[in-house]
Amino acid sequence: MSATKEIDAPVHEPRSNDTEELARQILEKMTYSIGKHPDQARKYDWLRATTLVVRDRIIDRWFASGNRIEETGGKEVCYLSMEFLIGRLLRDAINNLQLTQPITEALAKYGVELDMVELLEPDAALGNGGLGRLAACFMESMASTGVPGYGYGIRYVHGFFRQEISEGAQVELPETWLVHGNPWEFERRDASYEIGFGGTVNTIHETGRPPRQVWRPGERVMAVAFDTPMVGWRGEQINTLRLWSAQAVDPILLDAFNQGDHIGALVESNKAEAITRVLYPADSHQAGQELRLRQEYFFSSASLQDMIKRHVRRHGTVETLADKVAVQLNDTHPAVSIAELMRLLVDIHGVPWARAWEITRATCGYTNHTLLPEALEHWPIHLFERLLPRQMQIIYTINAEVIRHAAQEKGFEGFEISAISLIDEGNGRRVRMGQLAFVGSHAVNGVSALHTDLMKETVFHSLHKLYPDRIQNKTNGVAPRRWLMECNPELTELITDAIGPGFLDDIDKIRAIDKLANDAAFVEKFGAVKRTKKAQLAHLISERMALQVDPDAIFDIQVKRIHEYKRQLLNIIEAVALYDQIRSHPERNWTPRVKIFAGKAAPSYAQAKEIIHLANDVARLINSDPVVRDLLKVVFIPNYNVSLAEIIMPAADLSEQISTAGLEASGTGNMKFALNGALTIGTLDGANVEMKDHIGDDNIFIFGLTAPEVAERRAQTHSGRSIIEETPILREALHAISSGLFSPEEPARYHGLISNLYNNDWWMICADFQAYWDMQRHLDDLYRRPKEWQAKAVHNTARMSWFSSDRSIREYAKDIWQAGPGAV
Repeated sequence: MSATKEIDAPVHEPRSNDTEELARQILEKMTYSIGKHPDQARKYDWLRATTLVVRDRIIDRWFASGNRIEETGGKEVCYLSMEFLIGRLLRDAINNLQLTQPITEALAKYGVELDMVELLEPDAALGNGGLGRLAACFMESMASTGVPGYGYGIRYVHGFFRQEISEGAQVELPETWLVHGNPWEFERRDASYEIGFGGTVNTIHETGRPPRQVWRPGERVMAVAFDTPMVGWRGEQINTLRLWSAQAVDPILLDAFNQGDHIGALVESNKAEAITRVLYPADSHQAGQELRLRQEYFFSSASLQDMIKRHVRRHGTVETLADKVAVQLNDTHPAVSIAELMRLLVDIHGVPWARAWEITRATCGYTNHTLLPEALEHWPIHLFERLLPRQMQIIYTINAEVIRHAAQEKGFEGFEISAISLIDEGNGRRVRMGQLAFVGSHAVNGVSALHTDLMKETVFHSLHKLYPDRIQNKTNGVAPRRWLMECNPELTELITDAIGPGFLDDIDKIRAIDKLANDAAFVEKFGAVKRTKKAQLAHLISERMALQVDPDAIFDIQVKRIHEYKRQLLNIIEAVALYDQIRSHPERNWTPRVKIFAGKAAPSYAQAKEIIHLANDVARLINSDPVVRDLLKVVFIPNYNVSLAEIIMPAADLSEQISTAGLEASGTGNMKFALNGALTIGTLDGANVEMKDHIGDDNIFIFGLTAPEVAERRAQTHSGRSIIEETPILREALHAISSGLFSPEEPARYHGLISNLYNNDWWMICADFQAYWDMQRHLDDLYRRPKEWQAKAVHNTARMSWFSSDRSIREYAKDIWQAGPGAV
């Protein structure tokens, strides 16, 4: 038998993008890959055939991108995230490969519309909100800016959940995005790793060698990789999104099955598969907490094992890991990676502890996304130790060394020692994942200038004092290809006609339209594009909700995760107050307004779900009241996702970014809205601060308390009672809600929600209400001057280029990763 010889991958001429050739290949895929005659093809078959043809054009470039990193030995970024909210991929790929027109024409030969095909693609249910969408933008921008890398996460079967509204209340249903398979992904059985849980740790003593620890897990599951190509602009770089699926080591316990226990025979398989079934299982009970921790360790360990295996194959040793790999932890979900990387280096690869700690810190970076203490994950020690006993030993050892350093070198004691400790001794003994990520990373970044400053002052004050050079800022950004060129082709075409296509390759060149804010003809065309996008959204609302809204009214939009600090409740109360004023003063010149909400509440977050219920109850009454006519409509659109956002963002006149100051880390919805010409009403919070600097004070509408003022007020009192009593408009609105006006079938439904405002105005809803109301009325007046409004909208679009995720990624690459073009 002859020796196996290496076979080179086939080399193809670049695949033709000629319309005739594309049409021929679509027909070929329909026939030989899908097994359908075109006359029998369903709409979904055309989607799959088109996807496969586009995918073929990606794969050669994908191979070439991988070969470049192999040949050059350059540094690779591994981006670990619990969420990747990538949305539909076909439009993204077609746009970035410059295939929109030829694919449109090729499908037209069969009487098929590309728009119809694209709408059939399901949103990948791999995330919930801004965290996941940021990760998706970053993956696209890494490829577009030439930074080689992998995104690592979980291949959720059902994702977060599909939201429906029943009698005004949120109902959670399983998302079924994989029901037709996923033509974008490639299963990689060769990239499979065992992941352990539980068991024991034994100390092994060998003559002439220091004692070593051996973890013998009591339970093992397999992590199997599924790869999806992430296409950069013009297809010059293709990176990989590698998602892990959990499978049992033994899919069936055959002895149990043969003994008649047919259900019990599958228990191990079911237990393993549960790990990758649902995003964010409710953690209000012990079983949910355990599953969450299993998920986080599962994907972190698999990703690190994969990363190390690839590095050793290329470079022969783990000693150079930090020189060739950068690991970015997206929030605290993958923070267990710090302990796991130490375990892999020390226990598996035999690296001495001190050297392993040096490698780990040099390799890892940590992005913090929240100042809310409850969102900085912490796990009960008894749970952590039972599931991950060796990692718990490592955490104790890291903690001892950090505390020793703080005490001996920095003179820390008492409260400061408690603040930096990886173990919270005052809260039932818990492992603090934020502290673990901080001490185990060489760089810790916030995601807006304000957020980063507040990190230093609040949640990581003592750690910042201990490591004063570690925290830096990297303000978030959004991918302009997705959030302007793809979702708003009409505006893209208008800008191209006005200043040329250069901004498509360099978004900073969009600034050239700023001077056109004084050009009456351009401003009129800009307003016409906005009117077109509003009509499209109005049509969607009509189709989905059987509600007619006027595209000439202000489209006042707040779409994001439902949370008390994001203050959807403030917006709803203002809607109730406006409703009351319209009924009381019909003689006034009211500006028509459509208030649009969308977003999901975590299944166990009762207060957030109550806010959704209130929004729908308010909408039900206002929309059916003939007195207000079209002066006010309230809409809650169910099941907010990326595809819905792509319709909503370009249609907004007014973007609601009204979080309690000091609590929103950054926000990216604010950036998407403004890039598409929406004006922002908001607090000085998160990236709003920097947007104000870039857009200009006259083109953003800031109200309310600042972060220091919120902190000062909280330190004194939280009661809203005196403010309510002194603010008649607010008092009447709260009385209407509390009295059951909007819930006559259950008058007491919102007693608790409203009484909280009287007793504890923690989120500053009452404190900020009057300023919010006054700013909204100012915007009513401005909207009645359409030329002035649209000029400000032009300024917003022109001045948002700095908030591109390309800029964010270049900053990460230069300052944290030392990777990509120009890296030393």
